[in-house]
Amino acid sequence: MMLAILAIITLIGISHVLNRIVPFIPVPIIQIALGVLLTFLPTEMHIPLDPELFMVLFIAPLLFNDGKVTPRDELWKLRAPILLLAVGLVFATVLIGGYTINAWIPTIPLAAAFGLAAILSPTDAVAVSSMSARVHLPKKIHRLLEGEALMNDASGLVAFKFAVAATVTGAFSIWKASFSFFVIAVGGLLFGAFLGLVIIWIRAMLRRFGMEDVTVHMMLVIVTPFLIYILAEELGVSGILAAVAGGVIHAVERDKIRHEEVELRVVSDSTWSVILFVLNGFVFVLLGLQIPDVMTAIFQDKAHNNVQVVGYVFLLYILLIVIRCIWVYLSNRFANIFSEKDQDQERTSWLSILLLSVSGVRGTLTLAGAFSIPLFLDNGQAFPERDLIIFLAAGVILLSLITASIALPLLTSNAEKHQDGAENDPAKEALKKSIKAAIAAAQLARTDENDHAAAAVISAYNQKLASLKYAHGPADNQMQMREEELELRRLAIEAERKHLNKLVEEGEVKPEESKRIQTFLSGVELVLTNRWRMFWMLLKGLLRKLAGTANPDKKFRDHALTPEERLRFRQIRIRTSEAAIEALKQAIIDENKAAAYKVIAGYNRRLAELRRQQSADEGNEQFEEQKKELQLACIQAERNQLQCLYEQSELSRKQLNKLQMMVSYREADIIEENAEEA
Repeated sequence: MMLAILAIITLIGISHVLNRIVPFIPVPIIQIALGVLLTFLPTEMHIPLDPELFMVLFIAPLLFNDGKVTPRDELWKLRAPILLLAVGLVFATVLIGGYTINAWIPTIPLAAAFGLAAILSPTDAVAVSSMSARVHLPKKIHRLLEGEALMNDASGLVAFKFAVAATVTGAFSIWKASFSFFVIAVGGLLFGAFLGLVIIWIRAMLRRFGMEDVTVHMMLVIVTPFLIYILAEELGVSGILAAVAGGVIHAVERDKIRHEEVELRVVSDSTWSVILFVLNGFVFVLLGLQIPDVMTAIFQDKAHNNVQVVGYVFLLYILLIVIRCIWVYLSNRFANIFSEKDQDQERTSWLSILLLSVSGVRGTLTLAGAFSIPLFLDNGQAFPERDLIIFLAAGVILLSLITASIALPLLTSNAEKHQDGAENDPAKEALKKSIKAAIAAAQLARTDENDHAAAAVISAYNQKLASLKYAHGPADNQMQMREEELELRRLAIEAERKHLNKLVEEGEVKPEESKRIQTFLSGVELVLTNRWRMFWMLLKGLLRKLAGTANPDKKFRDHALTPEERLRFRQIRIRTSEAAIEALKQAIIDENKAAAYKVIAGYNRRLAELRRQQSADEGNEQFEEQKKELQLACIQAERNQLQCLYEQSELSRKQLNKLQMMVSYREADIIEENAEEA
């Protein structure tokens, strides 16, 4: 089991690396595929899916966090359409889907058909957040999907519970089911909120007694979702809704956090980011691990026609999409869930309906429910078509994920043209937020020792923020110019390399000096290059290091530069920079004139800095080192903020890539400015 867990964690890391290389394939699909491949390893690695344990270990903390981070004000404004989707659509799907499934597949009894429709009706919060994170969904639709996914689990699972009970016992009461749903749902919300308040009160009491240990408080926060879910289920109410309510209560406390608790907030954010990264990955890798067994059970059963059961999967998914489209259309027509006061165009409404319908992906919650179906009825007979029901559930999950991964990018590219608030440039706003995040990171890292360096870094970022605030034109124009600058920077680096090789051939530069500068230039180029080329360069660097380990005589040994070596390094850099300027001047054409002059100006500033540093004293070197550390920390803060905005659907993938390239450009500037420390 330990080996399997380590293998899954490794695959989670690999999946995100693969997603960087092939960003058009969503992470969930990659993780499911890796989970399937894991089952074919010679070790016969397999982890059975225990539905109850799965809900406690994975669903509870993930939904708790969703309740914490989802904007409460926006969800409250959308409460009517969310309830229409989370409750009304679920029961409509159960009713229509149950009769239709029974008509298509008579071997599945009507009660069991209702159970299958019920477990297929709720969208999965983890799957929804994973899919919506990679496309730029309109903000309102994104919030509707979040709210629906948080709330529809209770209605779907209650309907499933009573449908399975009716199949097993042969008895069913609509009034009992309705009352039970009300008690389970409302009871879960109230209990989760109450227990969340109790845990917050306990933490407040610990602080009053002088226990400010961040580790203790963090452990209480981590245990909270598991405790809330388990106790809620023991009381017979919805553990899922209890976890969501507990998360919302903790979000209220977070908004009122005192200055002295900032350290806890920072530690909490970092810890939860790691937990969520692992849990989200586990969910989809586990799904992939179950698929081979589910498929084998049906494909090897001679009672079922393989082509026919696969056809049922497609028919079921189409049925779910049609029901969802019709329900959303009727909801929009009578409840006006998309249109604002000025009435959006009809085309936009239909596009929103399609987006909301396709985005309703199913996930492992559906499969966990299917696996919880009992093996036998009360009379001792086997549960009718249990394996087929599990197969259909798994097939619909995969089909919904694949369809959404293909259709959403196509639909959202059109949706962006019709979004409200088009007068605001999202890329420009994201740039402002990333710069503010960098300033906050510098302020957080500011100490008495690095106060002077921190002031210089913060001042530079404030200047960037001011220039961006008054800049004219959309950020896309600035990013286009940045791309031209990047091409010229690569040309300049190549010119530096050629001139350096020439100096070595002429005997003016020693081979070891050349190797150090070549390593530095490779680092700058790595920052500026594309994904595929970066992967190749990293691989070559790894091979070089391995070769150096195998042959110590040929290994280039890094060491701290002596004052003489540092001076020599700057002198060589001055000559290669001058060669780069000459190459840039020869490459100037009308189309790249502005970008070329800007890159040349950057090289001239660097030359002035290199010449100034030749007379630097020890105190100035310490200042430069502190400044470099702060600048790199700010760069990382910018990247984190941009990634966060992308995950919140405030940036498209294309915008994210362009903005990240702009950050990489600044990182290259920092590396070159501090070349002598490389």
